[in-house]
Amino acid sequence: MQEQWPGQRALRAPRAAGLAGVVFALLLAAAMTLVRLGLPEGAEAGTGRAFTDSVRGDALRAALALVPFAGIFFLWFVGVIRSHVGAAEDKFLSSVFLGSGLVFLATMFGAAAAADATLAVNHEPGLPPLPAAWDFGRHLSYTLMTEYATRMAAVFVSSMSVIGRRLGVLPHWLTTLGFLTALILLFVSSNVPWAELVFPAWSLLLSLHILGADRGPRPRPDEA
Repeated sequence: MQEQWPGQRALRAPRAAGLAGVVFALLLAAAMTLVRLGLPEGAEAGTGRAFTDSVRGDALRAALALVPFAGIFFLWFVGVIRSHVGAAEDKFLSSVFLGSGLVFLATMFGAAAAADATLAVNHEPGLPPLPAAWDFGRHLSYTLMTEYATRMAAVFVSSMSVIGRRLGVLPHWLTTLGFLTALILLFVSSNVPWAELVFPAWSLLLSLHILGADRGPRPRPDEA
């Protein structure tokens, strides 16, 4: 049993990574979309209307419920991407890749926690919360997500793209798309609504590539 397990994990990990990445990308895109719909920026942002509008409130709560599960699948996605890269990975780049992924996850959880705390602020039923509490929670959530999490996502994408190009584990078009995605996350996403969706889109493409690249017959456990 002990001799079979390492071989089984090496064979099955890339396919599991692809599936985990697909689920992560879909969950994160859904969460981002629900947040944008439930808490839009602009003139209405400072009114606390999400508390009195049941549809928007439900959208925000649904988004917050998805975030922990997106984080779980992201960890699986990161862990087995490294398995797909293999033992030849560059230690410097892989450290940047792993570190940026963990910081992204921490800031995403922080943004979700800040939004959840804002929703839980004590206020009269049917009335918006105190303007100061609402503004603080809203700005903290948006800052963590658009200023910090997206930039860590940019480092994550760019480091993976460099690894993929240097080792030849990713096609040229995907690494080029990764660099473009990183630039958008670094310089555009904080000012252009919905631009942050390029990160789950890139994650989905990477996951589909991994699934396609690792198709093929796998030996039975007793052959490992």
